[in-house]
Amino acid sequence: MKAIYLDNAATTALRPEVINRMTEVLKENYGNASSTHAIGRSSKALLEQCRKNIAAYFNVSAAEIVFTSGGTEADNFALRSAVRDLGVTTIITSKIEHHAVLHTAEQLQKEYGIKLLFVDLDEMGFVDYNHLESLLEENDHCLVSLMHINNEIGNILNIEKVAHLCKLNSALFHTDTVQSVGHYRLDLSEIPIHFLAASAHKFHGPKGVGFCFVRKETGLKPLIFGGEQERGYRAGTESIHNIVAMDEALRIAYENIDTEKSYVAELKQYFIETVKKMIPVARFNGGCAVLSHSTYTLVNVCLPVKKENAAMLQFQLDLKGIACSKGSACQSGSNQQSHVLSAILDENCLSLPSVRFSFSIYNTKEDIDYVVKVLSDLC
Repeated sequence: MKAIYLDNAATTALRPEVINRMTEVLKENYGNASSTHAIGRSSKALLEQCRKNIAAYFNVSAAEIVFTSGGTEADNFALRSAVRDLGVTTIITSKIEHHAVLHTAEQLQKEYGIKLLFVDLDEMGFVDYNHLESLLEENDHCLVSLMHINNEIGNILNIEKVAHLCKLNSALFHTDTVQSVGHYRLDLSEIPIHFLAASAHKFHGPKGVGFCFVRKETGLKPLIFGGEQERGYRAGTESIHNIVAMDEALRIAYENIDTEKSYVAELKQYFIETVKKMIPVARFNGGCAVLSHSTYTLVNVCLPVKKENAAMLQFQLDLKGIACSKGSACQSGSNQQSHVLSAILDENCLSLPSVRFSFSIYNTKEDIDYVVKVLSDLC
């Protein structure tokens, strides 16, 4: 049975070129980048070249890129340091953020007594920008944390508009771009974002590595203490092979972004059209079926599954060789309802199973035909 992987929002397969480059570095560049001998200096040079390369994709300074273990650490670093070091007393976010942001904000509320406010969302899960503006006008010392692309329903945030509102109200702006880096171009010289989180394994790079963009002169201090790595922001020996592999994955992603975006977007549109034809009563959650307002990489569909199949839907799909998820991969192994869907759907829709399908360049229309046929048989 052929395995069909449609869970690319959870993680992606490594590109062959990335594996080759990573293996090469593991063999040849094993030195500690903090060592002063030639082997260590070789690793240091490689590390800093990757930093420059990654910074160039976003039109920022290399000094503004801090390597991390991934998006979760980058989110924690920005939020915790902003409260601890920059005098932030109010965090404005939404109820459909990734738990890396929500749980961090909740913990900061417990530890520091900050005010935690949630911006209103419309029935499709899009941010009410007028309400955000009101919250910013009514509160001081704010940090806004809103993700660029929602990882469950695919809604795209107008980060330029949010950044502008934050600038007008002297607020800091942090955005989780884990689902957009490598898929969309972001010019941070034009968008006044203070902090940005990214993770390599979402764009065909390795797991366990990512980065945090930290705008110059924001005044953040270390979250992890020990050595002086990452200009003192993050102690610990850098994972050179992972960082080089991330750089390679990002290079290939941006070199091919237009052709690959066109291919994957066509797959998504084909999936939507096929579901509407084969399962006309299926409903697409959030704004994922509106291609102009959602990422081209995923859909989240509410299915009218037969009662006897509903509880075991994902298991049934797995038996058929289909890999997908109920929502965030961090929750997909539990029976807990998605906090994203709970924030935007009514009880009737929540009583039906919803599944996220996310696409990549390694998927085909034949894959989609098979998946939708299996779904149709289960409904």
